[in-house]
Amino acid sequence: MTEGNNQKHVIKIAVVGDVHDQWEEEDARALAHLGVDLVLFVGDFGNESVEVVRAIACLNIPKAAVFGNHDAWYTATEWGRKKCPYDRRKEDRVQEQLDLMREADVGYSKLDFPQLNLTVVGGRPFSWGGPEWKYNQFYQERFGVSSLEKSTERILAAAQSAAYENLIFLGHNGPVGLGARPEDPCGKDWEPIGGDFGDPDLAEAIAQTKQMGKWVPLVTFGHMHHHLRHTKKYLRKAVCTSPDGTVYLNAASVPRIVGHGSEIQRNFSLVLLQEGVVSQASLVWVGEDCAIAKEQILYRHPEQAVMQPALS
Repeated sequence: MTEGNNQKHVIKIAVVGDVHDQWEEEDARALAHLGVDLVLFVGDFGNESVEVVRAIACLNIPKAAVFGNHDAWYTATEWGRKKCPYDRRKEDRVQEQLDLMREADVGYSKLDFPQLNLTVVGGRPFSWGGPEWKYNQFYQERFGVSSLEKSTERILAAAQSAAYENLIFLGHNGPVGLGARPEDPCGKDWEPIGGDFGDPDLAEAIAQTKQMGKWVPLVTFGHMHHHLRHTKKYLRKAVCTSPDGTVYLNAASVPRIVGHGSEIQRNFSLVLLQEGVVSQASLVWVGEDCAIAKEQILYRHPEQAVMQPALS
């Protein structure tokens, strides 16, 4: 782990789970009120929802984002192209989104944050998840990538170019290796039930990055919603840790804006980094007054004493 003055205080990171068209001006106000140092977006802004991406791109807080499968919903797949509600000969909404988010987009790339002494590395953009390489034409045309191996190389190259030794990995889908039960962070919760649906290329890139001596305190992602398809009795496991201390956080609490009685509440995942280590991760629901109405602690570091900043 890198030591330095910037790592002696607590860094507060907000992770915004799958948006699915649920982004409002109040979200920006809530994030400002929470006083976060960095905002990470895991994608699925909507079904190629250009205006949602435009609004998020204007957020005036340090940020990084990757795109999800829904962000290429009418472009990447034959099924989607048949259902496309606009003329694809005249519009390229995938490219519009990429252009709008250019300064914050880390898909197959990275962003260095000098004030935080860390680098955010992006996984495969527009990922559908799972063990197989899919939609080759889309990835070949957009990114020049034709296999899981080539995808790993792209992610790893971004990590190798990081300016800092502390790396956060940001993906739409999480890496393979976090469990094969349907309730695990990337577990398959549709028929046939069970199986690890994580991204192999992301997992391999993270493993090789660690072998280079880089420190990875956090890997965060979405795609696999907390509410399971096969049961209402319990939710998906949102957090797990590796033996070397990396925290893996699934932030896809969907829908992220809900009515709670007479009040509208919106959720964010909050991660506290202290001296380069995740000291706490929680899911918070913020009310109309921008104060935290409910907080669910998902993870606490077992040893590190945390001097927490005010969350509301």
